[in-house]
Amino acid sequence: MSSNNKDATSTLQSLTDTASATVQSVIGSITGNTADKAQAQDKKDLASAESDLSHSAVKAGPFTANASGGVAKDSSDRTAGSWNQNVGAAKEAIGGFVGAEGLKQEGIRQNKEGQAQEAQGQLSDLGQGISDRVGGTIGGAVAGLTGNTSQQHEAQKQHDEGKARQRGVEADLQNQASK
Repeated sequence: MSSNNKDATSTLQSLTDTASATVQSVIGSITGNTADKAQAQDKKDLASAESDLSHSAVKAGPFTANASGGVAKDSSDRTAGSWNQNVGAAKEAIGGFVGAEGLKQEGIRQNKEGQAQEAQGQLSDLGQGISDRVGGTIGGAVAGLTGNTSQQHEAQKQHDEGKARQRGVEADLQNQASK
């Protein structure tokens, strides 16, 4: 079970637990063992909770924290892009209100530039997050084989920060999609 796993918020671990529970449930159904079926359901419920926790993130301004303890700061392009969108929207609104077509058009242009800048920052953060997660996982495995616990700790930190960066992008994209 994943409770023995050091990183109980692992997506891979929750998928493994779900598959194991499904097999256990099928065996329980074939043998008629209700205890196996009940234990399988408990394992599925735990795997579902682990999956939810693995995908959770808390955003506070340009920072994202996740359940693994990773903290990541957004790319400056994301922050600047968001700012440019807000300033552009304000210029557009003021220009429309006072009848200044030039200010309105400048606001529209700045808003679109801000959207592109933010998207570029999101792509950068997503790529860096994935890279850090893979690098941290591989580094942790190598450090585990060599018995280097300090290197293993650093690799886990790299993985967790990459996960936070990735989850921060995902949270922002979900917020944008819901608008």
